[in-house]
Order: sequence, then structure tokens, then C-alpha cells
Amino acid sequence: AKMAAVPVRVCHQEIVKFDLEIKAAVQDIRDCPGPLSALTELNNAVKEKFRHLRGCIQELEQMAKEQDKESEKQALLREVESHKKQMLSNQAAWRKANLACKIAIDNSEKDQLLQGRESLRQRKTTKESLAESASNITESLMGISRMMSQQVQQSEETVQTLANSSRTILEANEEFKSMSGTIQLGRKLITKYNRRELTDKLLIFLALALFLATVLYILKKRLFPFL
Repeated sequence: AKMAAVPVRVCHQEIVKFDLEIKAAVQDIRDCPGPLSALTELNNAVKEKFRHLRGCIQELEQMAKEQDKESEKQALLREVESHKKQMLSNQAAWRKANLACKIAIDNSEKDQLLQGRESLRQRKTTKESLAESASNITESLMGISRMMSQQVQQSEETVQTLANSSRTILEANEEFKSMSGTIQLGRKLITKYNRRELTDKLLIFLALALFLATVLYILKKRLFPFL
């Protein structure tokens, strides 16, 4: 029995070590943020620790059955049952941790999916807004183009009107020059006519004076021949 005490103590230490490692691993699973591949790696490590723990408990149970003293045998068997119950508790905690972790990962993936959809919707909304803005800018540019075309057409009409007015002014100026020449010619003719009229009057006056002098001379000779 004294020789078996050393293996029993070692087996106890191994069981305690694996129990603590399993509890820590279960907490790691509970806190695992994902992805599922990381959870799978943690579960594989826990399975391996459970395998070692189960082997140690079985070894301790076998040692208990080999004890010579019934009291020592029963004491070890009670420890074995306690370790089995603790292992079952760890397995239950392991399952709960896996369930909680998977729910958290699913919720995270749903949130990411919703965020992706929201981002996609926002990008779609942004694209629609940009398309609407581009359409509005295009309409504004077309309106400006039409306005500029109308302004150009009005400018062309204004230039044409100015050209017609300028042509009319030039024609009027030419007519005015022509009329001015005609007026000057008429003035010259009137001046010449007035001069000729004055000469004609003078000649008529001289002819009349000569005629009167002749008549007076004839009357004098006939009425007063002695003079």
C-alpha cells in the first residue's frame, strides 16, 4: 500500500491539473469572439484534456479496486465518484459555454451582415443621391446652355438690327448728302436767278427811261417846235 501511495498522489495531481486546465479552457470558449474556426480549435484542445482526465480517473478507479484495505478502497472510490461528478459538471459547463459562444458568434455575424446591408443600402442611397445630383447638374447645364443659346440668338438679332440701322443711317446720310448737293445747287440757281432778275429789272428800267425820254423828246418837237 505504501508503494501504491506514490502513483495515487501523482494521479490526484494529474486530475487536479486537467480539471483546472479544463475550467480555464471552458472560460476561454465562453469569451471566444470567433470565428468558428477558433472555437473549433479550443474545443479540440478541451476534448484532448477531457480524454486525459478520463484516463486519470479510470486509472485512479483501478487503483482503488486494487487496494487491500477496504477503508482505503472505499475512500478512493468516493474520490473517483467526486472526480466523475466534477468532470460531468465541467462537461455541462463546456456545453453551455459552446452554446453561449455560438450564439454570440451568430449575433456578431448577423450584426456584421446587417451592417453590411446597411452599408450597401447607404452606398446605394449615396449612388442614387449622386445620380440624382448628376441629373440635376445635367439639367442645370442644359438650362444654362439653352439660355446661352437664346442669348446668342438675341445678340445675333441685336447685331443684325444694329447692322440694319447702320445701313439705314448710311443710306440716310447718302440721301442727306445728295439733298445737300441739290439744296446747294438750288441755292446757286436762286442766287443766279435773283442776280438775273435784278439785271432784268435794271434793263427794263433803263429801257423804260429811254422810252419816256424818247416820248418826251417827240412831244417837245411837235408841241413846242420853236423851242
